[in-house]
Amino acid sequence: MSSLQIKNLRKSYGSVEVLKDINLEAESGEFVALVGPSGCGKSTLLSIIAGLESVTSGEVLIEDVVVNDAAPKDRDIAMVFQSYALYPTMTVRQNMTFGMECRNIDKATQNETIKRVADLLQIEPLLNRKPGQLSGGQRQRVAMGRALVRDPKLFLFDEPLSNLDAKLRVEMRSEIKKLHQNVGRTTVYVTHDQIEAMTLATRIAVMYQGVLQQYDTPKAIYETPANVFVAGFMGSPNMNFFDAKIVAQSDQLGVVIDGGDGAVLPLPSDRHSTLADGQSVTFGVRPEHFSPAHDRRAERKGGVSVVVPVHVDMDEPTGAETILMVQIAGQDATIVCEPDGAPNPGQDMDFEIDMQKISLFDPESGVRL
Repeated sequence: MSSLQIKNLRKSYGSVEVLKDINLEAESGEFVALVGPSGCGKSTLLSIIAGLESVTSGEVLIEDVVVNDAAPKDRDIAMVFQSYALYPTMTVRQNMTFGMECRNIDKATQNETIKRVADLLQIEPLLNRKPGQLSGGQRQRVAMGRALVRDPKLFLFDEPLSNLDAKLRVEMRSEIKKLHQNVGRTTVYVTHDQIEAMTLATRIAVMYQGVLQQYDTPKAIYETPANVFVAGFMGSPNMNFFDAKIVAQSDQLGVVIDGGDGAVLPLPSDRHSTLADGQSVTFGVRPEHFSPAHDRRAERKGGVSVVVPVHVDMDEPTGAETILMVQIAGQDATIVCEPDGAPNPGQDMDFEIDMQKISLFDPESGVRL
């Protein structure tokens, strides 16, 4: 297994800088997801790791060796593409053995490797078929198999599931996770789908406009996002943001949402050190951290909760849960609740907010407070 380090990496095309001082490190066996909206630079970064793009400045190290000038074939990496990139006139077996033949690996070793990988991916019945005879999910398994027979230092995935339908994406997510657990190779996985990133990765690099916004575990990124962009991008439905102010009441600090009735939402005491009376903030609450006031869910778990009045504009039943589009203090918000306790559109209802789970950001810089 091998580690990966990116140090002070920049990439420019003429006067346009698409990657700006990227620093991240993946330990041996880690699964790192590069996530962000289209155009954020994540695929460019993957191409640089693979050697398909040059760097403007900075270093890429694999196993502590700088590989900036190494050709892709000399980096001992295997890449799985969005488009599968299979040879259409070759059988599955031929697609998987082609690279081994180019490296003059003997037939016995080839057959042994193909059997091992085909068993692992459950594609043994497909070995004599051509790509045109396979479904999208089967083609993706073959593409992964072609990478696995290399036994590389690094696996690189470039949005491998984006061409699949929703049900198959979920199935293939599980396949990729099981594959990583079985093989244990360091993996870098590019996606714009934050659910894929959250479910697959041991660490996530959230990128926006060529800048690494946060690099941490899925749990840390979800619970303590570094800024407003990360908070809004990670999570579905998105985090709610309210314009608000900090208010002091004796020795207690609270939040007052702009445009509301002036009710003070008390903050947990561990949030006081970085805040001051009268300070403007962006108050962030995830949709699932609301619950009907009569449930007292946060209090039952030993948390701090406050009740806010809510007007329901619209609902979206999804089966397991109901998503509500609501108004809180005249500001738009989204709430996720259980179907049985969901109010109807046009109804007013009190909801409690779990104040242990809220986020506060600087309204100008967007940085977490």
